[in-house]
Amino acid sequence: MPSKPTILLVHGFWGGAAHWGKVIVALSRKGYQSICAVENPLTSLADDAGRTRKMVAQQQGPVLLVGHSYGGAVITEAGDMPNVVGLVYIAAFAPDAGESPGGITAKNPPVAVPNLAPDSDGYLWIKPDKFHESFCQDLTADEALVMAVTQKAPVASTFENTITAPAWKKKPSWYQISSEDRMIAPANQEWMSGRLGARRVITLKASHASLASMPDEVTALIDEAASAA
Repeated sequence: MPSKPTILLVHGFWGGAAHWGKVIVALSRKGYQSICAVENPLTSLADDAGRTRKMVAQQQGPVLLVGHSYGGAVITEAGDMPNVVGLVYIAAFAPDAGESPGGITAKNPPVAVPNLAPDSDGYLWIKPDKFHESFCQDLTADEALVMAVTQKAPVASTFENTITAPAWKKKPSWYQISSEDRMIAPANQEWMSGRLGARRVITLKASHASLASMPDEVTALIDEAASAA
């Protein structure tokens, strides 16, 4: 029986690698012994894709890349490496060449756009008192408080960074849509997932933070992708 691939988890905006906490535990219980969660700087797509590529290069054997939110753009840009066997998008951006997360967002602006606030240093934040309703309305107030206080703001200009060569045109993909998402409009997720030619698309009645609110379902999709890839 072939060994399981390394699962490399890529976070998005307004959170770090710890957002994958529940999925990491669930993957471990399914027998995955090689799980990595990259900590990207969120300073530019080039920086984040570069950091992710370095993590991929450090792994022995096949790697399955899993991206949440903006992490989907990162795996799209970084995923065309010989040992990457597939891409899993969790309520994520999956841009084509020349597209940016910001450009896609403009097609169908999400509900929470008014709750974003730039600071004087060029970082873009979710207003802390609006984090629960914007990002993770299906988590508890305590969980949302921790996410709000520990949020990792991106450099706002990262939104406009464009993809050069999308890995999903060469690698098999899977996609999870969050139907109650207030950060990436569900209509945009449906459009992106539809053009991927994904092997499987699932829809969860979840917030943007499906990786935390429905970790078992998210883990099941990752496991299915790992087995197929």
